[in-house]
Amino acid sequence: MSKLILITNPGSASRKYALYDGDDLMAQLHFEYEGKKVVCTINDVDDGKKKITPAISDLNDAIIALPQILRDEQYVTEQHKLAAVVVRIVAPGDYFTEDHIVDDEYMLKLKEAEKRNPIHVPTTANEIRGIRKHFAGVKIISVSDSAFHWEKPDTMKYYSFDMELADQHEIKRYGYHGLSYAFISRYMKEHDILPEKLIVMHLGSGSSVSAILNGKAMDNSMGYTPLEGVAMSTRVGTIDVAAALAIKKALGIKTDEEFLLYLNKQCGLLGLSGVSDDMRDVIQKRDEGDLRASLAHSIFVYRIQSYIGQMAAALAGVDAIVFAGTIGERSSEIRHFVTQKLGYLNFLLDADKNDAPEFTDRHALISTADSKPIYIIQTDETDEMIHRAQALIG
Repeated sequence: MSKLILITNPGSASRKYALYDGDDLMAQLHFEYEGKKVVCTINDVDDGKKKITPAISDLNDAIIALPQILRDEQYVTEQHKLAAVVVRIVAPGDYFTEDHIVDDEYMLKLKEAEKRNPIHVPTTANEIRGIRKHFAGVKIISVSDSAFHWEKPDTMKYYSFDMELADQHEIKRYGYHGLSYAFISRYMKEHDILPEKLIVMHLGSGSSVSAILNGKAMDNSMGYTPLEGVAMSTRVGTIDVAAALAIKKALGIKTDEEFLLYLNKQCGLLGLSGVSDDMRDVIQKRDEGDLRASLAHSIFVYRIQSYIGQMAAALAGVDAIVFAGTIGERSSEIRHFVTQKLGYLNFLLDADKNDAPEFTDRHALISTADSKPIYIIQTDETDEMIHRAQALIG
């Protein structure tokens, strides 16, 4: 009898699910609005795509429709039972630096985390509540996006205020994108290309930079929440607290929740350019002579370069760098500009390889012959979630 694993990835504008039989992907299901209707696109590995219209009108009800769809499409049968549902958790707090099988204690901790991070946690919390109700009896596994980073030294965990206060209220630099970094470290080790001192850039709508020493976390640019660090698509990144409070006053924002929403959703590339949160649009506008778009592009690149310098200091040197994430993997231009100022670390980009990378499995080498290695790695957070879930399932 097959034991299936369902991966859930709830977003603000969609609900995505992936069904696995062991390590093998069976199908992906994507719920989204089409006009006023909710539609579900099923991408079956063997049979291709098809679209169905479930009997729901609210995207939040996708989890209600999902069990019946899995049965109707013959994914879940008497011979193919669902063993676990796996969800990624992005939440501050020491408890969430480990993977957990969801139980009543977990739900109490999750409720506390919703108060600490009202931007990232509530959507995931609501999804887990729905899973518990509509997949009754199925094991739910919460996979931590911070677990990889929690091995880093205390020097990189604490902010510079009262440590007793930090411990009591769990206000620390937890770091995120840990699933991506864990996958990349494991992948490089399996392919015998993991160096001692590694810097990885996960660049996408959310972006971060990490220092990795012998496959273990040393530092990450994100902190208490995913808001800290480099400039991102809509997140402000690192900012002086006094400047942040001045922004809140200037905009007349009354509540902390509203202000956090502004810093997370209205800043970064979108706020700087005034045009778009998509790097492709920013580059196009820059090429058309738009000065704000040009500045947004420059700030995005500079902040990444700055954190590379910080991570190199944390590692006392660097042997290789990796580009990952949607922008890191797809944008030859961003890779070109980021590496332009890395000659002092002996990283030199091969222009031809950068424009047309040749992949071996999931990685491509795009540096010159006399450079330290520069890689593109197609990261796979879902693979890491499956890997970790199977360890818990046993």
